[in-house]
Amino acid sequence: MIESPLVSIIVLNYNAGELLLNCINSLKKSTYTNLEILVVDNISSDDSQKKCKEKFPDIKLIQNDKNLGYCGGNNIGIKQAKGKFIVILNPDTIVEPNCINELILAYNKFGEGLYQPKILSLNEENIIQSTGNMLHVFGFGFARDKGNKVEEKIEEIEEIGYASGTCLFTSREVIDKVGLLDEFLFLYHDDLDLGWRAAQIGINSYYVPKSKIFHVESYSLKWSSKKFYWLERNRKYCILTHYSKKTYDKMRFSLILVDLFVWAFYFSKGFLGVKIKAELDIRKNKKNIEKKYHELEGKKIISDIELIKKFPDEIFVPKNVSQQSINITFNSILTKLSKKIKESIT
Repeated sequence: MIESPLVSIIVLNYNAGELLLNCINSLKKSTYTNLEILVVDNISSDDSQKKCKEKFPDIKLIQNDKNLGYCGGNNIGIKQAKGKFIVILNPDTIVEPNCINELILAYNKFGEGLYQPKILSLNEENIIQSTGNMLHVFGFGFARDKGNKVEEKIEEIEEIGYASGTCLFTSREVIDKVGLLDEFLFLYHDDLDLGWRAAQIGINSYYVPKSKIFHVESYSLKWSSKKFYWLERNRKYCILTHYSKKTYDKMRFSLILVDLFVWAFYFSKGFLGVKIKAELDIRKNKKNIEKKYHELEGKKIISDIELIKKFPDEIFVPKNVSQQSINITFNSILTKLSKKIKESIT
């Protein structure tokens, strides 16, 4: 009998409290038993990491001496993981027993890739959080079907823009090819960046509907000014590092128009200072951005044109972020500009 390969599950903790214990407990109920569970702690002050180790002594607890963010913290876990397969999992999740099995089955069928399960709300019954994350031409990332009710329908494994960092499954082999999470990002859009980098070297992302987890969304920052700062700064960073200079030049006018709308949106939310801070941080890090740009250009084997053709023209904005009328207007502008870009670069 062939032994099932070791799967390393990295759970990054930062003051997750009881959520962390519930998450590990759900992993213990997994029908896939050859698991290595690593809890990486970003210097929590609530002692949740210690309580977790006491309750589950067989887990590996890695205690950081400072908060390394989502990217740095998970990278510590990835480096120490011993498994053939790796799962990056948020601590505010509950994993269904067959979740890992379904992800492995998908990997065995579709090969090298980044995979995510169906993500459902932990606090709202039958409400979807993601049926696959998608990447827009202007660097916006969004979760499909977020806030929609679960429908009883047949779903197949399908290619998506990028796998959600809430629960991301892949192999050590893929990580070695794509690289670790980009620590400049710290948190937010790290999964978008990883999926984009993977796509540039021909490694796709997939949604696996039979694999399911339940998630408490953004337990630490919610929809705060800090979150909007990271999202906007990192969106601009990804655009500047992932597109070739030629592509960027063709998009320049559309990027300016979109940016004007983003300025207006941040102003309407009372986050004007956050937008300014994000812009200043991008300017301050021009050398780092240029270095990353050349690194990615040197690895790229799939052209911007090929990838942009796959990008959706519309984005999905959750109802709790902005008014429906603003969403409709924003999407109307984005759709027209996206189609215009696709025409101009092909």
